[in-house]
Amino acid sequence: MKKIEFQDVKPYQAPLHFDCSTLKLHGLEETGTQKFWMGLTHFLPGGGAEYAYEDSPTEKVYVVLEGEVTVQFKDQVVVLKKYDSIFIEPFEGRSILNKTNMPATMLVVVNY
Repeated sequence: MKKIEFQDVKPYQAPLHFDCSTLKLHGLEETGTQKFWMGLTHFLPGGGAEYAYEDSPTEKVYVVLEGEVTVQFKDQVVVLKKYDSIFIEPFEGRSILNKTNMPATMLVVVNY
């Protein structure tokens, strides 16, 4: 068991992300978690992540805790509001954008 206090969480640089703060809650280095890592992202209005092409072999789950984000896939747009979540399959490309005037917070879970 390893408790993580939010005040001790370290930010990390997420590739292709802009106008946001990314924090790593759990992972190999943080808590020894071996099958997945978990992060928290705060997106400013207009913030997001550029399109990540279909080159990621990991499964991902996004859970919006506050605000709203738009997730753009190749052929579909999904709007996630507070407590909505989405599963993203391996090799499924997408971008993320906060199109609102309020900050948005999203929990991210990714398998190794």
